[in-house]
Amino acid sequence: MTDKSYNVIKPENGVPIKAWTKGVPVEEAAEKQLRNVAQLPFIYKWVAAMPDVHYGIGATVGSVIPTKGAIIPAAVGVDIGCGMMAVKTSLTASQLPDNLFGIRTAIEKAVPHGRTDNGGKNDRGAWHEAPASTLAAWATLHDRFEAIVKKYPKLNHPQRVNHLGTLGTGNHFIEVCLDSAEGEDQNVWFMLHSGSRGVGNRFGTFFIELAKQDMRKWMINLPDADLAYLPQGTEHFDDYVEAVHWAQEYALLNRQVMMANIIAAVGGCGEVPAFQSHVEAVNCHHNYVTWEHHYGENVLITRKARYAPGRAIWALFPEAWARGRTSSAAKVTRKASTPAATERDARCPVPKPSAATRWQTTSRLPRVWNAARTKT
Repeated sequence: MTDKSYNVIKPENGVPIKAWTKGVPVEEAAEKQLRNVAQLPFIYKWVAAMPDVHYGIGATVGSVIPTKGAIIPAAVGVDIGCGMMAVKTSLTASQLPDNLFGIRTAIEKAVPHGRTDNGGKNDRGAWHEAPASTLAAWATLHDRFEAIVKKYPKLNHPQRVNHLGTLGTGNHFIEVCLDSAEGEDQNVWFMLHSGSRGVGNRFGTFFIELAKQDMRKWMINLPDADLAYLPQGTEHFDDYVEAVHWAQEYALLNRQVMMANIIAAVGGCGEVPAFQSHVEAVNCHHNYVTWEHHYGENVLITRKARYAPGRAIWALFPEAWARGRTSSAAKVTRKASTPAATERDARCPVPKPSAATRWQTTSRLPRVWNAARTKT
């Protein structure tokens, strides 16, 4: 324990763990994972854990892992490039209809979501005929994808084009939000959470297993098999770096295409007046790896459910997360849309609306505000 804003965990072997968890319980399994990561020989300086850190596969969700000379595919995970996009519009709360059903219906028609037919040709979560915007975005990805799958044919995914501009399942969602402005009519935001869809999952799964094969081949024993890594200078390292950055670009474009379709759908649904949608925009990953320069060294930074600090960043708090809930498929809401709650409610206490008012209120949730730069 220190007098700083974080705790310091010092494993017997390895680098320190800086944990921003003061006053927040950390599950034993998550701390064990942090200790396992900290003892790897290529960790640079320290491991960082955020207040919402919790157990994941190999590496904890809510952690930042700097490495020099190696990369851990499982720390990035299989939802490569998963992240958030939010657009502030000129619409205000008073311009929204009392009932959002029409807006929700328009968005659900504009963005394929969910998963049926076991992901086959009749999957409702994929385009059956990709629109022009999807094809244009795919054209910027096509050549690099072909080069990757030429070397690794197993990475070819049948829905690689038809998933571009689609939401997915699990905790991916779309929300119609109001910002936290005080003393004025609140602006309407469109927010979504999604990643690199099926093709990114295939990339991640493949290279995680490839790293494990390399560990067995080189007889390297690890505290957790899911911490299998690819050493810099090897062919597999270079191939993964190329593949993961491609998947992250796919995720970024996926969110852009979806957001453009959402804006067009709401603008054309007849439920709201004409509006501008270029007032403010954020599009960022929170499951990704990238090269950064720290303390005089070029290192790889893996962020698992974390955003990068910057000069000034927008902190996005979706309603579903503020309540410790997730909205599967295309839940478009001002209010959390699933009934299950978790212990995170205690960390982010928010008044709970009744089900009867869930779709009619204009409560200031979720919150969106400008956060000052933070240093770690």
